[in-house]
Amino acid sequence: MGDIFGPISVFGMILGIVYLVIRKKERMALMERGLQGDYFDKNKLPNKALNLKYGLLSIAIGAGILIGRMFEYYGCMHQEGYFAMIFLLGGISLVLYYFLEKKL
Repeated sequence: MGDIFGPISVFGMILGIVYLVIRKKERMALMERGLQGDYFDKNKLPNKALNLKYGLLSIAIGAGILIGRMFEYYGCMHQEGYFAMIFLLGGISLVLYYFLEKKL
C-alpha cells in the first residue's frame, strides 16, 4: 500500500506544474490583448461559501474514518470499509453543501 503513494505524488506534481504553465500562458495572452489578469477570478465562489464547503467535507471525512473504525472494531466490515465510509460521507457532505448554497 505504501509503495503506491510515491508514483501518485510524482504524477500529481507533474499535473500541477503543467496546470500552472498553461495558466501562465493564458494570462500572458490576456495581457497581450489588453485584458486584465483577474479575468478568471470573477467566477470564483465567495470565501464564506468555500469555507463552508471544505468544512463540511473535512467533518465528513473525519466521521467516515471514525465510523469505518467502529465497523472494523465490531467486525461488520474489513479495512476496505474505511474508503467506503469516507467516500460515502464525503459525497453526502458535498450534496448537502449544494442544497445549502442553493438555499443561501
